[in-house]
Amino acid sequence: MICGALPPHILIAIVENGSSRERAAAIETLLLSERFLERRTLLAALPVITPTGRKRRAVYDARHRTQLPGRFVRGEEDPPSADSAVDEAFDGAGSTYDFYSEVYERNSIDGRGMRLDSSVHFGVDYDNAFWNGTQMVYGDGDGTLFLPFTGPLEIAGHEMTHGVTAREANLEYHDQPGALNESFSDVFGSLVKQYALGQTAAEADWIIGAGLLAPKVNGVGIRSMKAPGTAYDDPVLGKDPQPAHMKDYVFGPEDDGGVHINSGIPNRAFVLASEAMTKSLFARMKAMVLNQPRRKRRSRSGCFSITASVAKVTCV
Repeated sequence: MICGALPPHILIAIVENGSSRERAAAIETLLLSERFLERRTLLAALPVITPTGRKRRAVYDARHRTQLPGRFVRGEEDPPSADSAVDEAFDGAGSTYDFYSEVYERNSIDGRGMRLDSSVHFGVDYDNAFWNGTQMVYGDGDGTLFLPFTGPLEIAGHEMTHGVTAREANLEYHDQPGALNESFSDVFGSLVKQYALGQTAAEADWIIGAGLLAPKVNGVGIRSMKAPGTAYDDPVLGKDPQPAHMKDYVFGPEDDGGVHINSGIPNRAFVLASEAMTKSLFARMKAMVLNQPRRKRRSRSGCFSITASVAKVTCV
């Protein structure tokens, strides 16, 4: 099961179309992703063993190896380091924690104060980032197609939201529930960035992976929530295959039934609902589906009911 930030159809396209170095990096990424991500469901069920009630972050340097977590390089009270990847991972974890805490009153990823660990410089030319059930893992990219995965804030928010979804909804990772799983991560990943930047829905770019693609790649990111299917069109990566409407739903066994592809449908529905609102998304949206099991928090605003209605009309 491949469920990192970079969808498998892009990596497969690189294997088919890339240079020898790009192909080697893509193959290694696929192999390593399969090995580590298969642990995510099991690890998500482990009990919390860290104190609750405060933000706690730790960043490790994998030193281009694949053993996790690596060498400890920065903790919650430490100053910025000389390594941009370390500081970006640290800030990404902090922004994600702050968003869930301040907007949804959620105490870290698990709701019980889980420490947010991140490992950077994973593998050699590793073209992905992922949440393995207990921590974030970031590759540096191959440098010719992808830049470091610590750069886009929405990547951190996307991957850590997989941890939230696993604990609150535990959606099966295939076909339509898998596409909803990926869409939830795209939505909250984008909202983490919007909240950190103080943006409204109208001001947001709704791009996943903005700044991730190297200069030679023809694209703006790996997905466009606002205009699915338009994020990239490149000789090596291929053309963005995401549909924007249920009538174009993609059937097939690849990508666990198209989880990274068909997520474009609920993504666009969310953007349409968000942009229809006249006020800041965060001022009006206080009850999202991942918080519904907590009964006392169900109905603080009507924002999600609007979003859900638009998604229902789009997806039926």
